[in-house]
Amino acid sequence: MSKFKLKARIKSFYFAGRGIAYMMQSQHNAWIHALGTLMAIALGFICKLQTIDWCIILLAIMAVWTAETLNTALEFLADVTSPNFHPLVAKAKDVAAGAVLITAICAGIIALIIFLPYLRA
Repeated sequence: MSKFKLKARIKSFYFAGRGIAYMMQSQHNAWIHALGTLMAIALGFICKLQTIDWCIILLAIMAVWTAETLNTALEFLADVTSPNFHPLVAKAKDVAAGAVLITAICAGIIALIIFLPYLRA
């Protein structure tokens, strides 16, 4: 194990930011997630969410972004390892995309459960 170096830790934030930028540039669905994130946060402020509701909404947002980011990483790796079409690579990409879809649907359901009572009041 290497010695802790502050400069290396700071550099790791740069690499992480670069990865997020690559995802935003290459994945159209990331823009949809960004819009959903902004809408949920704006609605949270409008509804004056309780602390626990904010935590749940933020966890749902985090889950969607994590799924999208891991899906993007898998797609990049799959494209490098198999530049030509391969049916198993296609299946892996489809399954990873399915995970993002499941996560996004569940986040939407969470949003409905949280926001509907506030909007009815």
